[in-house]
Amino acid sequence: MSSSVGLFKSRLSAVCPAAFTSMFGRSHPVRRPAGGRWMSRTQTGENLRPLEGVRVLDLTRVLAGPFATMILGDLGAEVIKVERPGAGDDTRAWGPPFVGSESAYFLSINRNKKSIAVDLKHPRGAEIIQELAGVCDVLVENYLPGKLHQMGLGYEQLSRVNPQLVYCSISGYGQTGPQSQSPGYDSIASAVSGMMHITGPEDGEPVRPGVAMTDLATGLYAHGAVMAALLQRHRTGRGAHIDCNLLSSQVSCLSHIAANYLNAGKEARRWGTAHESIVPYQGFKTKDGHVVVAAGNDKQFVKVCQVLELMELTEEPRYKTNKLRVQNRKQLLHTLSQRFLQEKTADWLRRFDGSGVPVGPINSIQEVFSDPQVKHNGLIQEMDHPTSGRISVPGPAVRFSSFTPGGPTPPPLIGQHTVQVLRDTLSYSDDIIKTLLESRAVAQNTVS
Repeated sequence: MSSSVGLFKSRLSAVCPAAFTSMFGRSHPVRRPAGGRWMSRTQTGENLRPLEGVRVLDLTRVLAGPFATMILGDLGAEVIKVERPGAGDDTRAWGPPFVGSESAYFLSINRNKKSIAVDLKHPRGAEIIQELAGVCDVLVENYLPGKLHQMGLGYEQLSRVNPQLVYCSISGYGQTGPQSQSPGYDSIASAVSGMMHITGPEDGEPVRPGVAMTDLATGLYAHGAVMAALLQRHRTGRGAHIDCNLLSSQVSCLSHIAANYLNAGKEARRWGTAHESIVPYQGFKTKDGHVVVAAGNDKQFVKVCQVLELMELTEEPRYKTNKLRVQNRKQLLHTLSQRFLQEKTADWLRRFDGSGVPVGPINSIQEVFSDPQVKHNGLIQEMDHPTSGRISVPGPAVRFSSFTPGGPTPPPLIGQHTVQVLRDTLSYSDDIIKTLLESRAVAQNTVS
């Protein structure tokens, strides 16, 4: 066992059952690095991050996979991102806007990672990935099902090298089935899954959500599945193959919309900002913007009427219960909408303050990042990038009482850490590294 992992286990054993520390112990049949260095960075005591000592091999591109591995990196995992020499991750070219030579898109989802540039079509390139898989806890990939198997990098092949490997495959439609060989794109999966069918203005055309929610949901599912597989490995001693895909992630997120159809045969429709089963529960135009009001019960509806000075509505038999308000929504919403137009958004927010009715403005992105609560929650994360200078990205959404997130490392340049990983993780000699660079099996960024 490496010295770092041994140190980690001794620390963890002080606060956890002794058997739990075996989650991070494994016997690899390939070479270990000189000096036994497993961790990119070690934190001690109460500030030890949950995934400290876990190494992740990231073969993903674009959004769903990189989002998942970024979360793992935020939790302390060492993430080694494998990229194509030259072009790198597709999202590096997705702009404008660019910050220096890097796209803001790429910068937003790739912090806390190392980048190695490896040509998987080169025989030695595939061998390097095989060796890295042998010393990693987790591999995440989003190739077309079967593609990596053709390169000798499928789950069956790599699990023979490392039986404890957690291998997470992210695809468009799943590893098997009639559409498994179709490429996965957020907009297509959003359409096929029904998400676009239920998104958009009432009586309007289907609308794509403003961010790639299908990709992001899949990344969250993948991150959770990896964590669960690591816990399962602690109990069984073996890794697993995780099948995570855009279609299943989005269909599972249809929640009550799906249940309405499956149990009552009710087809869904678009409601704009409104809710089909609760009234009033939607956005209203004000004199200078919009405000969303969510009256989830009859008591809150009365409070809304009090704030709006429309108490006569509470005596109207058609509006006595939520069921009746849903049945008579058109006239009620017309009356409410006319009242909201008479005041500015800030005035309505002040009126509703302390009423017990959930309300909020529809903010622009500028307004979002000026919000005191957003700042308080640490959702603006700044770091120094080697070529782009000072950058800001959305920070982690979750906080833990057991550790304070340290300063993040900036998103890497293409191949910024190739030589470092080959030398420190695989114990390659300088001569071997030089040969690999000359053969173009790998590439090293000259800026460090």
